[in-house]
Amino acid sequence: MDRMTKKQRSECMSRIGGKNTNLEHIFKKYIRASGLKGYRSYAKIPGRPDLYFPNHKLAIFVDGCFWHGCPRCASFPATNKKFWKEKIEGNKKRDKTVNMKLRKLGIRVIRFWGHDIKKSPDGCVKKLRNFVAKPRLMNSKPSKIIIKYR
Repeated sequence: MDRMTKKQRSECMSRIGGKNTNLEHIFKKYIRASGLKGYRSYAKIPGRPDLYFPNHKLAIFVDGCFWHGCPRCASFPATNKKFWKEKIEGNKKRDKTVNMKLRKLGIRVIRFWGHDIKKSPDGCVKKLRNFVAKPRLMNSKPSKIIIKYR
């Protein structure tokens, strides 16, 4: 049972932003501290990744466990279940579509779950550094692999 009225809950949920989330701030702080440079926030490419390394053609997404339906720790609210199930399934579908669009453009994609960044931000940055360090072949076909640290 929800402790808020429908109106209160609606207002509360409408205030949750999709950019500059706490998880993104934490992750960017660790990236800066590691000395990794050359990324842009919210590049104007499909999906508007949270971070984009144009020189490496690498898009990074920080996916909140609730909003992206983490199989490990996300759960649906007790009220309005149908709406939330459709909303989160729609988000998952959009994520797959964005991954395909970016891949067609030759852009590699890494997605980190929110719980991984909370648990081990240094570990996520280490994985990112290893990925950035891999040389990318010029004029190569787009990779069919999308790295998911989920």
